[in-house]
Amino acid sequence: MRRALRWLGRGAAALLLLLAAAGAGGWLWLRTSLPQLDGSIAVPGLTAPVAIARDAHGIPYIRAGSERDALFALGFVHAQDRLAQMELMRRLGTGRLSELAGESTLGLDRTMRMLGIGRLAQGDLDSLPPPVRAALDAYTAGVNGFLATRRGALPPEFWLLWHAPEPWTPADSLLWGRLMALRLTDNWGTELLRGRLTERLPPERIAALWPEDPPGAPVSIEAADMASRADDAPPGQAWPRPLHAELPLPEGMSPGADGSNAWAVSGRLTASGKPILANDPHLGHSLPNHWYLARIDAPGFTLAGATAPGVPFLILGHNGRLAWGLTTTHGDASDLFLERVAEGRPGHYQAPGGPLPFEVRDETIALRWGADQPLTVRATRHGPVVSDLQPGAAAVPPGHVLALAHTGLSAGDINAAALHAAGHAQDLAQFRAALRLLRAPQQNVLAADSSGTTAIDMPALIPIRRSGQGLQPAEGWSGAQDWTGFVPFPARPQAADPARGWIANANNRLVTDSYPFFIARNWPEPYRAMRIAEALAAAGGLRPEDAARLQLDATSLGARAALDALLRAEPRNDRAARAVERLRAWDLRMDRNRPEPLIYAAWMREAMRTVYADELGPIFPDWWSDRPLLLRQTVAQDPSWCDDVTTPEPETCPERLGLALEAALDRLERDHGPDPSRWRWGDAHQARFDHMLFGRIPYLRDLLRLRIASDGGNFTVNRGGFAIGREEAPFEQIHGPGFRA
Repeated sequence: MRRALRWLGRGAAALLLLLAAAGAGGWLWLRTSLPQLDGSIAVPGLTAPVAIARDAHGIPYIRAGSERDALFALGFVHAQDRLAQMELMRRLGTGRLSELAGESTLGLDRTMRMLGIGRLAQGDLDSLPPPVRAALDAYTAGVNGFLATRRGALPPEFWLLWHAPEPWTPADSLLWGRLMALRLTDNWGTELLRGRLTERLPPERIAALWPEDPPGAPVSIEAADMASRADDAPPGQAWPRPLHAELPLPEGMSPGADGSNAWAVSGRLTASGKPILANDPHLGHSLPNHWYLARIDAPGFTLAGATAPGVPFLILGHNGRLAWGLTTTHGDASDLFLERVAEGRPGHYQAPGGPLPFEVRDETIALRWGADQPLTVRATRHGPVVSDLQPGAAAVPPGHVLALAHTGLSAGDINAAALHAAGHAQDLAQFRAALRLLRAPQQNVLAADSSGTTAIDMPALIPIRRSGQGLQPAEGWSGAQDWTGFVPFPARPQAADPARGWIANANNRLVTDSYPFFIARNWPEPYRAMRIAEALAAAGGLRPEDAARLQLDATSLGARAALDALLRAEPRNDRAARAVERLRAWDLRMDRNRPEPLIYAAWMREAMRTVYADELGPIFPDWWSDRPLLLRQTVAQDPSWCDDVTTPEPETCPERLGLALEAALDRLERDHGPDPSRWRWGDAHQARFDHMLFGRIPYLRDLLRLRIASDGGNFTVNRGGFAIGREEAPFEQIHGPGFRA
């Protein structure tokens, strides 16, 4: 027995040693997937040697003898560092995720096949001029050069999926722009919401939920600064007849635009006498980052700033002569049309001139661990039939379907040519000529050049409607609200060297009411822009470090507006009274180390629910968000919203806001303990970074997730976006700057 136990112990020890050796071997094998940073690599396809150096942060500096070799090298380093990200982007855009992930991504694949993103990108190649095709070909050769010469393991994502990537193609690089056009055009989600609200509220009540900017709110392009003016305004804008439709979309594909800050300051306000451009685009957090920093130098060719993995063009940055940055316009560049199926002719739909046949194509989605999935895609003259995504689930009237018109779904997109030309521009005149090629998404482009000129342009497509403003789904069969064309480029919003010496946009209103074309009914609340305008209006001797400091500013003018309403509450006890006194003394800084931002955010969350949920009913969770301008105007101008329509007795705003404070403090005590002096905004407001693939896998998700306690909020220049409508972790930062320059 003793000998048997001894041998058993030896066997167990040997097994442990074997497992440890296997684990160590696996770890060492996976480490071979890391990029080679030293020495030389022989890669076929280069015309001359290229030097790639990396700084302490891993940012590559590429020096090449030609532009062609420089773009080849950019493709090579993108593939070295972000191959899995590029592969998943490619498969998302072409609707081929389910070949790797099985049924869990089938909804996303159906969406992409229905929208036709992969087909559109492939067709875009034929619209591009030869120099742009050459750039795409050089980059593609660099990506494939890495695939052909790599040694060791593929990145862990490929090992987990048991998959090796296919060769890269030029069309794959065009998918990124198409996906961003979808992501950065959010108004069709609002159209659905407005349409649903028509069943519960009259038009004037719905309009009140999206209030106009307060008096004095900044406008990025004042009427006097417009560089050109349209000759004719579009037809009069009439309110459409209310129509109700509801469309559930797969997770991750609901429209939701993102934000950004950008400003350009004239040299007469800077210490150097040269202009300063600042930009920090805001997107949902991800791991790895959306952006890839790089610098490229070749004879007569320099690019430095933010690239996108999979794309051979600079998106944000400078070319040694001029710099540019972007913010999202939040313009109305998509519309939903309710189409009536022709009676007795199910393959046709009604149009103004009579029935038309649906455009139909058949798709097949390969499914890992399952049978291939057939998909029939239909389209009308307005666009793809999005209600076919989940037949029977969409709340569309019987005998009708819902079609999507979207500037990002038009054929022959030449955004790649615009980015290529922008990178080669010698001055702002050439740069602005390049912008004429942009189509979607709508972006405000701020720029400055070494001659001292500053400018802002909104160059993308702006639909002109026969009537209406695309505020909710429209009757497709009448043609009354059809798009009749697009605003001519010279008439699109643009300005240069304004008299005040600076230009700024933080997704706020772009133009004054005197602008003759419709861009948007409502704009994001203007509080970030107000804070930037305060700083720039007082500027003198501005330095780059001053701009960087402003990008990190955490003062919330949105909180100031909301507190004008909240502090009218009637505290119901001493606990509430102490919380109110804290907020009266608060400096409005969303400081991660202070309790006041947490008390404010929790109160604001409950106030929105207490004041508006009774009127909105089951629609409220989809509408629920942080709206200080609305709350302030409600309490000051229309307190009828505060009355609870489900009770016979009338209630006042001070009463209801007092109840909201009680609910907020109850939750804070539950989550953070009974002592408010120990509460910290950063305990609840943490930027969360989930891996794009491993973030969906239990245990591995928690092991690799990164969290950082952060300053800021929805309305601070240092954007720390959170979604108060989430029941779990409503203050978690899910949105913010991924790049600052």
